[in-house]
Amino acid sequence: MLNLPSLRDRLSDLPDRARVALRVGNQSGLLWGLTRAGVRAIVDALGASAQSPAQIYRVHAANSPDKIALRYRDKSLSFSEFDARADRLAAGLKSRGLGRGSAIILMMRNCPEFLELQVAATRIGASAVSVSWRSTATELVYLASHSGAKAIAFDHDLWNTVEPAWRSLAKIEARNLLAIGGNLPAAGSYEELCSGHSHPFVEDTHSAKDAAVVIYTSGTTGKPKGAVRRFPKDALTQTLRFLAETPLRTDDVHLVTCPLYHSTAFGFVALSHILGATVVIMDEFKPEQFLHDVERYRITTTAVVPTMLHRVLALGPEVLAKYSSRSLRAIFSGGAPLPGPLATAVMDHFGDLLYNFYGATETGLVTLAKPVDLRAAPSTIGKVVPGNLVRLLDDDGREVKPGAVGELFTRNSLLVEGYHKDEHATKSSMRDGYFSVGDLARCNRDGRYFIEGRKRDMIISGGVNVYPAEVEGVLEAHPEIAEVAVVGVVDQEWGERVRAFVVPKAGAALDEGTLKLWCRERLAGPKVPRDFVLLEGLPRNPTGKVLKRELREWSGTA
Repeated sequence: MLNLPSLRDRLSDLPDRARVALRVGNQSGLLWGLTRAGVRAIVDALGASAQSPAQIYRVHAANSPDKIALRYRDKSLSFSEFDARADRLAAGLKSRGLGRGSAIILMMRNCPEFLELQVAATRIGASAVSVSWRSTATELVYLASHSGAKAIAFDHDLWNTVEPAWRSLAKIEARNLLAIGGNLPAAGSYEELCSGHSHPFVEDTHSAKDAAVVIYTSGTTGKPKGAVRRFPKDALTQTLRFLAETPLRTDDVHLVTCPLYHSTAFGFVALSHILGATVVIMDEFKPEQFLHDVERYRITTTAVVPTMLHRVLALGPEVLAKYSSRSLRAIFSGGAPLPGPLATAVMDHFGDLLYNFYGATETGLVTLAKPVDLRAAPSTIGKVVPGNLVRLLDDDGREVKPGAVGELFTRNSLLVEGYHKDEHATKSSMRDGYFSVGDLARCNRDGRYFIEGRKRDMIISGGVNVYPAEVEGVLEAHPEIAEVAVVGVVDQEWGERVRAFVVPKAGAALDEGTLKLWCRERLAGPKVPRDFVLLEGLPRNPTGKVLKRELREWSGTA
């Protein structure tokens, strides 16, 4: 039966969706570069029963087949070459018994094969499950078992990890162990699989309805959770709304710095490829290599985590002056809090081209701070991206007063459908259709949001709520401090006391007395750290997040 209210809602929304698409097409230059073949491919994609990121490669292969889609080391792939390889790979995966509802583990360093597998998995309706290539055999067994994986694609030199894990995974056939970059007698060959089938691949038009990307959270507290993202039609409009707030263009050259199994890297590759831009993949981030690649490839955009920016600036003026960064138009920072002093220092060197975004694997991109926002309020995560609804709630689910701190909940068409096989975690993260990953935030009178820390990291000292971000911000402003992290530790008298872990800048001479005086002049008494611990560096996971659990368990040896 025809649902008239639903139909009216869709028709009333159409003008806004069209305006967003035209705005992005115009400002990015994509609209003016369309050929007849490209227009036909777009019409076919929009008319499909389901939509997915894999379709963008069909469009660009038709519209600009010879344009470079990927550069990696000294090799490159055009959009038509990439699309053809993804098709052959999809056919190969189907020949191995994989298809709708299957899960495929991707365990590899940054390389084109990671993206090829993502696209191929989508075309057969499978789930691509991204995991860290640093995972241990025990961790791999858990991730493969929890996701129900039927295949593992991995760098061949990780066999010493994969092989013992595989012995415990009865659902995975030996032929579905796909070694990349080399041949192994006990496993299948990725290249043989990719080259053994002809192009074009006949895609099941309903496959994308079952396709998913599953990204396991970094697991800084307990077992990682698998966030399941599918591809509803409205997701494209929400993606375009974010693009409309950025300077991204079709002629961009985007540099991948973060691990591709991380949402930041994968997300910005998708954004760049939606516009038909070229993507350059770094093997692994190294600060001077980053500058070298920016100059060599005339990079225009990149996405990083804040610790990378810190490491680049730490190279010092002489090294920074050796490389030209004039091609850069936008640096996107996310994945962890961006300290205000660092934001200012980055813009002072590279120019006002820094963007700070807030989002998560589970929520997509929620807020964006543009350079003008960061100059006005350097620690802000910016304003809400159109298409997102944001609420700041107290423990009882009530909206907090303006300027007060609350748990940040968001609702948009990019929310994950939940956590794989974890109904409790899914329900506990939701309130009335809004999703939270546990971050605390406040909003000022200008509509700019500020992260105040994680809900589980909030410190209650003598009955006073202490937000680590506030204390960290005060210490980060100290001219001799490079990095800082603040945690709460058990205290018999106060319940919890504030402890600050401080990384001094090179050559700095800091002591507890100096740091306490600095804080007392800027913070109320309960917020002043009782303890200061000087470290050479903060413990971080591979995606740059500070491991506060390790700091809370610190034994007293630096």
